[in-house]
Amino acid sequence: MRLVLDAGALLALERGDRAAWTEVKAWHEEGLVPVTNATILGQAWRGGGPRQARLARALPGIDVQPVDEPLGRAAGELLARSGTRDIADATLVALTRKGDRVLTSDPDDIATLARHSGHAITIVAV
Repeated sequence: MRLVLDAGALLALERGDRAAWTEVKAWHEEGLVPVTNATILGQAWRGGGPRQARLARALPGIDVQPVDEPLGRAAGELLARSGTRDIADATLVALTRKGDRVLTSDPDDIATLARHSGHAITIVAV
């Protein structure tokens, strides 16, 4: 089981959202590293600087996976099955595994994609 972070979760960390930070810290205390992918990071990252200091501080403790050909294909197939269009959300759900916990600001879209992925995941709104 992993904690998977979408762009909304990264932005929640950036703005200092207590619930998001508590969730991430709890996983770290268990010796687990939250995961996301490079597309999701691209949605949230705007060059760093003082405005993104919290997010910059969080990133070393997050496993940012590349979006390679297999993940890209899986995301595209997921979009076709679900009839949705958000490639970032699709790469996120394609990254999940059974039992993962997804921290998201977009629970409805993630749930739609999860239903079409066949991945039994827990979705937590931030």
